[in-house]
Amino acid sequence: MDEQAGLPNLHFVLVHGVCHGAWCWYKIRCLKEKSGHKVTSLDLKSAGIDLSNPNTILTFDEYNAPLTRFLSNLPDNEKVILVGHGAGGLSLTDAIHRFAKKIRMAIYVAANMLKHGADQDIKDGDPDVSEYGEVADLEYGMGLDQPPTSIIIKEEFQKRLLYHMSPKEDTILPSMLLRSGPVRALKGARFERGKDADSVPRIYIKTLHNQMLKPMKQEQMIEMATLLSSCIGK
Repeated sequence: MDEQAGLPNLHFVLVHGVCHGAWCWYKIRCLKEKSGHKVTSLDLKSAGIDLSNPNTILTFDEYNAPLTRFLSNLPDNEKVILVGHGAGGLSLTDAIHRFAKKIRMAIYVAANMLKHGADQDIKDGDPDVSEYGEVADLEYGMGLDQPPTSIIIKEEFQKRLLYHMSPKEDTILPSMLLRSGPVRALKGARFERGKDADSVPRIYIKTLHNQMLKPMKQEQMIEMATLLSSCIGK
């Protein structure tokens, strides 16, 4: 038991957003482990220390394989709390539909929270940074006549859009570790409805100063997911 909170020790699985990696959770992981909880931080395919080329990751299933593999190997009698940030929310939704019985709850931190690929379009969670102009570098691994395969925020925009409220040391770390993310794989994310998906509680933590996923966009996703849940329950 966690003596301070009077709660059982829990197992948190932390899922990063696009271009980041398990490293971005280092402070939260430290705090949770000091409180006696178990924490797993995953690198999705081509992220963090996974050296796969993001331009070769063309499907969401491939990108999300590390989380899928982890949950597949988790004992049936163990449940985890999933926490996702940004595009990591897509990984949470996919996991809910595949492994509902192994998930205690899912926590979306300013994350893409979509219910079903057919009912809620992936574009509903796209960041809107058009006011800043061209903020990202794109690569076209399949040719210039095909959609882009990877993306990364240009260095000159990273602090303004991603870390504008962060202390200096927390802007230096990502400047050394950010990597291009497999945008084609993310754009192709779709979810097959799992029969127990609605049994997993979902919590959304809305951030008020997020420059990538603005509060209004977060609110729209919350409202849409709530609407879909109520329609499905009828």
